Amino acid sequence: MSQSESKEMYLETIYLLEQEDSHAHSADIAKHLGVSKPSVTKAMNSLKDLGLIEQEKYGPVSLTKKGRSIAKKVYENHKLITKFIEASLNLSPKQAEEDACKIEHVISNRMLNAIKSYLENP
Repeated sequence: MSQSESKEMYLETIYLLEQEDSHAHSADIAKHLGVSKPSVTKAMNSLKDLGLIEQEKYGPVSLTKKGRSIAKKVYENHKLITKFIEASLNLSPKQAEEDACKIEHVISNRMLNAIKSYLENP
């Protein structure tokens, strides 16, 4: 997994956890991503240095405006790709979800726009 992909996965996870509980904790992030708590701590320090999250020591994690913007775009792309895979390739929702999670980090804007057009006018 590239650093960019990893960063996006963490941001998307924080975004989803904030949607569910209005906050995200490192333990929840670790559980959601299936990684260790020290890995989350390292990632949170990196995201904080980039100005993408805010976190007091041992406190909940929250996205900054910039972090939220990136996370929301990744999540919207994820949903769009999942819908496309289910609708056009007849894969199960679970398989579509798994594949979308992998594709969302490498897909071009041109391809995303083509998927949007396809879904609007199949």
